[in-house]
Amino acid sequence: MARLDIPKAEVKAEAARLKALFEAQGAQGVEMDILLPAEVLLDLYGEDIRARAYVSTDPDRGEMMLRPDFTVPMVQQHMDDGAEPARYTYAGEVFRKQEDVPTRANEYIQVGYEVFDGSDPAAADAEVFATFADALNGLDLRAATGDIGILMAAVRGLKTTERRRAALLRHIWRPRRFRALMTRFSAAGTQLRKQNLDRVRANLKEAEAPFIGLRAQSEIEQRINALEEDATEAPISEGEIELLEDILSLKETLPNVLSQLRDIAVDLPEISRAVSLLGDRCEALAKRGVDVDNLDFEASYGRTSMEYYDGFVFGFYAEGRPDLPPVATGGRYDALTAVLGQGRSIPAVGGVMRPGLMLALKGDA
Repeated sequence: MARLDIPKAEVKAEAARLKALFEAQGAQGVEMDILLPAEVLLDLYGEDIRARAYVSTDPDRGEMMLRPDFTVPMVQQHMDDGAEPARYTYAGEVFRKQEDVPTRANEYIQVGYEVFDGSDPAAADAEVFATFADALNGLDLRAATGDIGILMAAVRGLKTTERRRAALLRHIWRPRRFRALMTRFSAAGTQLRKQNLDRVRANLKEAEAPFIGLRAQSEIEQRINALEEDATEAPISEGEIELLEDILSLKETLPNVLSQLRDIAVDLPEISRAVSLLGDRCEALAKRGVDVDNLDFEASYGRTSMEYYDGFVFGFYAEGRPDLPPVATGGRYDALTAVLGQGRSIPAVGGVMRPGLMLALKGDA
């Protein structure tokens, strides 16, 4: 059993070694604040992030948050004054509440490697993954990969209303809610949509005398109008629902999944570009020496813990230790650069690893 209480000095030394390894790959070492303005993170993730982060109030700076990860401040720093292309590395503590899994550390050290380069996204994806694989070599880890961009392309290609597509896209990172919406918008959900409309109408009627509640009456009326419009729309076809289900169920080695996705693209051509990018990435990974024939790919991977990723995603896990969090995770976050760049964007991919877990697993070997 891996011993997790590694002395912090040892973890910091391992972090410095990894950071130096990434610097040798051409990455620029950077430092970032530990205490961050909460406003940006709340705008990105909504109030949900409060359940996972430590928040306080400063009389001069307003609401502040202990750094829950490095990606957001890293992107902000690059979009403010970084040259392109660029590679960065960093090391330091992050802080996350662990109410669901209280045995996990709420403060730990991460080391990261980020690539801002739009010249060849597939090659950049392969660079980050292969660099991490090399750094983790010698540990008994299982690599998992996915591509959220394929599911997003499938949703955008649905022959339905923009409102429905937007709702599905908004909840891609909440699998249970996503499936509930798929059911509601399908033929099977016709009665459910009517019941939902009747319930909201009843709530509005009850609120008329007097109106009491957190939502304004105008908000409820807007909700009714939206539900009434949706009730008149044709359901998403059974064929398209089946294609979405087919994509969500894909879990195989990368070449096999790629073959299946190419078949699905015949009936859902809107995913063709995303599938082509996956093929390019597969080739780029092979050129980097990655054994793609035995690399796991799961279409739903990354949807519960990687909310800012919108393309390639990956993780490395300790074999036989499902109780441990991933040793390393990463992925592509092009959309995040557009949000934080205020109109300017650049393709970007990166990841983080946990030197404390690496040392623990080495000691367990």
